[in-house]
Amino acid sequence: MTQDINVLALVKGSERYIFLYDDTSRNETLRVLGRYASNPELSFSWYDAAVLSQRIRQDSVKPAVAATAAAPAPRFRLPQA
Repeated sequence: MTQDINVLALVKGSERYIFLYDDTSRNETLRVLGRYASNPELSFSWYDAAVLSQRIRQDSVKPAVAATAAAPAPRFRLPQA
């Protein structure tokens, strides 16, 4: 069984913030965003943490929605011959 790895990246000037996490470590990743934002030595801001955490939360909802979606509804209704 393979486990998907999520990748989240932020580029700020010459700095690169890249987060790799799986579904079981989402909460820990959110905590790391907060720790980075509270570190005055980094350019990572609370705004950055808010935007990235929103993205993490949005991504956690999409697979559940996609899994419950059935085949798409037909776009046109044609009369039967």
